[in-house]
Amino acid sequence: MDLRKLKTLIELVENSGIAELELTEGEEHVRISRNVAPSQQYYASAPQQQHHMVAQAPMAAAPAATPAEPAVPEGHVVKSPMVGSFYRAPSPGTPSFVDIGQTVNAGDTLCIIEAMKLLNEIETDKGGVIKAILVENGQAVEFGQPLFIIG
Repeated sequence: MDLRKLKTLIELVENSGIAELELTEGEEHVRISRNVAPSQQYYASAPQQQHHMVAQAPMAAAPAATPAEPAVPEGHVVKSPMVGSFYRAPSPGTPSFVDIGQTVNAGDTLCIIEAMKLLNEIETDKGGVIKAILVENGQAVEFGQPLFIIG
């Protein structure tokens, strides 16, 4: 497994908030786990190749007061079927698959989620009007995270 792929996997764990990721590709095996201790260190190891990497996550300051959550429109919630990076368009510089206020039919592509260098088109299971897009372009998403609201 090359170093770029290991770095991508570490970033995926770092950005998604998952505690551990384990991957086996043929003879190679990688386990990346996140320690949520005060130091917030991330470890990755590949026993066959003996790569050890540590990445420091930036410490976020605790907010002084918690702002009120913005109201989310009611409707059908389309959730992420996987962990990965959310993209609104098929490639940079091209129009988004959907925008707020656009009418969609069941089976229309809403976005792409990139997981381990694979681009997965996410389709709607219900027709209607896009009321809200709950994720920013390029943001890491988790399994079951709400992405869109269709009314």
